[in-house]
Amino acid sequence: MSTPAESDVIFDWNVHGAAQPAKPRRVLLVDETMRDGVQCPSVTDPPIEAKLQMLRLMAKVGVDCVDIGLPGAGPRAVADVTRLAELIRDERLPIAPNCAARTHANDITPIIEITQKTGVMIEVMAFLGASPIRLYAEGWDVDLLEKRTRDSIRQAKQAGHTATFVTEDTTRADPATLRRLFLAAIEEGADGLCLCDTCGHATETGTRNLIAYARSVIAETGRDVRIDWHGHHDRGLGLSNALAACDAGADRVHGCILGVGERVGNTSLDQLLVNLKLMGWHDGDLTSLGELVDLTSQACQVPIPVSYPVFGKDAFRTGTGVHAAAVIKAINKGADWLADRVYSGVPAGWFGRRQVIEIGHMAGDSNILFWLRERGIEPREPLVAAIRAKAKSTSRVLEEHEIYEVIAGVGA
Repeated sequence: MSTPAESDVIFDWNVHGAAQPAKPRRVLLVDETMRDGVQCPSVTDPPIEAKLQMLRLMAKVGVDCVDIGLPGAGPRAVADVTRLAELIRDERLPIAPNCAARTHANDITPIIEITQKTGVMIEVMAFLGASPIRLYAEGWDVDLLEKRTRDSIRQAKQAGHTATFVTEDTTRADPATLRRLFLAAIEEGADGLCLCDTCGHATETGTRNLIAYARSVIAETGRDVRIDWHGHHDRGLGLSNALAACDAGADRVHGCILGVGERVGNTSLDQLLVNLKLMGWHDGDLTSLGELVDLTSQACQVPIPVSYPVFGKDAFRTGTGVHAAAVIKAINKGADWLADRVYSGVPAGWFGRRQVIEIGHMAGDSNILFWLRERGIEPREPLVAAIRAKAKSTSRVLEEHEIYEVIAGVGA
């Protein structure tokens, strides 16, 4: 019997029906882990050796741009940004660096100096708060904001840098203020506008409305100006808003590995990559993405929840008899993709993971037989019975050492 095609055994409501998905297009991805991500109070700023390896892996999985730091923060930030820029230069990594900067000469000058020292062009991401609540709290007015916008973009452009104007709290800023600041930035030569959901306020509707508004302002100028989307996850909408931004026409979308960042974090860049891959919007090889997630977890000292999508311990792990039996039957049909899909909406192999069959209180004999055979152990009935008895006496999945203790007691 020939192996069926995937389309023969899965009906995909994501692409069939009245509502049709957007056509895939190229959206650039910006990683913020090493700058915005490490601003989380519970995150450890990784040592430079870990950052260098994280950067290599980001390039490997197809991240287009990376925020390598805020050199205006002090000597350590300057040193790390310099080393990261040198790595991109020396190893010719296919990833473009940028640096965050307040709209102040003291923040922009170090970026210019590092570019001059390393020969690596670093994009300036100049940010300032733009919402009425921020202006009220800070005691600012729009005249001051426009001056800072113009001064910062002019400084970056006069030094020959790509420059993106970043409005913090864009999703709570009024149209008149945004229009004035956007036009000022574009007049000074800004290459892009970055729209920020700094407080995680936006819904998908708000995301689409804001991008459409920014696009209309850009159209007034007749310039070719990029739109970035930078989201946070306070309402649990970071990923859905990022996907909405892609659909609404954003040119670049930002995120952090494991969704690290202030408060509850930024958009999860690894989950965004997974979804873009599944939607056909990203064609890179993501088998190293799990390695990047694991390294980020270790270096930033951020535990990965067991139920975290794709990269959590339990993402492709089952101890339930009926589920395990279906996976095992699929494996026995000799089609890896079938085993990866029969009880999973995400193919583990695409992301450097695999299906795992465990033995526990809800397991059947198929779990035990598979577990033993996978390890080259003959599944004799006395051994299977002993493991079954041990599993049924517990209320959880057995640890590997517990199964080996049973094997030692019976004698394999």
